[in-house]
Amino acid sequence: MFGKGNPNAAFAQYFSGENFLNPLTNSQNGEFPLFSVTFESGCRNNWHVHHAKSGGGQVLICTAGEGWYQEEGKAARELVPGAVVVVPAGVKHWHGAKVDSWFSHIAIEVPGEDCSNEWLEPVDDAAFAKLG
Repeated sequence: MFGKGNPNAAFAQYFSGENFLNPLTNSQNGEFPLFSVTFESGCRNNWHVHHAKSGGGQVLICTAGEGWYQEEGKAARELVPGAVVVVPAGVKHWHGAKVDSWFSHIAIEVPGEDCSNEWLEPVDDAAFAKLG
């Protein structure tokens, strides 16, 4: 729907597999940051946390394919087109494509004070494989 974009080389080290990034706005020019992210089958990002002194976090709007979202200590949640995930600041999580499906979502970086992103360890391959 929003185009595949270009290989996400700047963040490739934080993903298992190929992924593509298509900026939908010019956040470098002060526009609200919106990105379409496409994951090849089985690709997922590492565990990560969106930090903020106040506000912050992320919203994911699933647009195509099938994927997973998981918060630390909780069961993984299946994602299909139309699903919306609100990720509060400070929550350790990951998201990506199912083993047998590519997946796309719009990522919205929620404005806040002193926002930063902390990339952590990769998602365990064995645990991911059990998701199906």
